[in-house]
Amino acid sequence: MPTTGILFDMDGVLIDSEPVICAAAIRALAEFGVTARPEDFLPFVGAGEDRFVGGVAELHGKVFVPAMKHRTYHWYLQLLPAQGRPFPGVHERLEELRRRGLRLAIASSADRIKVEANLHTTGLPPAWFGAVLTGDDVTRKKPEPDIYLAAARALGLAPAACCVVEDAVNGVLAAKRAGMRCVAVATSFPAAALTAAGADAVRPTLAEVTPADLGA
Repeated sequence: MPTTGILFDMDGVLIDSEPVICAAAIRALAEFGVTARPEDFLPFVGAGEDRFVGGVAELHGKVFVPAMKHRTYHWYLQLLPAQGRPFPGVHERLEELRRRGLRLAIASSADRIKVEANLHTTGLPPAWFGAVLTGDDVTRKKPEPDIYLAAARALGLAPAACCVVEDAVNGVLAAKRAGMRCVAVATSFPAAALTAAGADAVRPTLAEVTPADLGA
């Protein structure tokens, strides 16, 4: 079945924000007595901030409390305007896909407050997307397939007609469990790790992803 819908993860795909959320979480967790390192967060990338922050807290022997995430977002919203930026070529690539008649959606495990801040920072028009789903819209986060299946339903498409663009191992696993093609960008993880997770193709960034990669 040819691809007619493209489902984008947000962080690490459309916007170079993974270092920003990591810095924010380190600052927030320090307020709770946790001395976190950037590498502590890698297993939890793409799984939503409850796991991203909570997993590292537990790794250091602390019980996760919602205030840890709230403080992470406090710092994230302060750091994002200066440090966050869309990846080069993102606007042009999405414009090309829209000209081809493909339907676009965002499906991010992050909470809506973060997704909306990211969209504002990228300057991508919300009207370009037929659906914007966030971690607030599903109970089970990536690597479970729920958010990608929900995005396909929101576009009125079968899962097999959708291709996911991801940067995280958890996201690739979610896409494949949803029965979708998945193109990964190696902005957060090595290409070998993304391939091992099941990615159908791996490119350096979204700018290098071609319609053929997407199955369109």
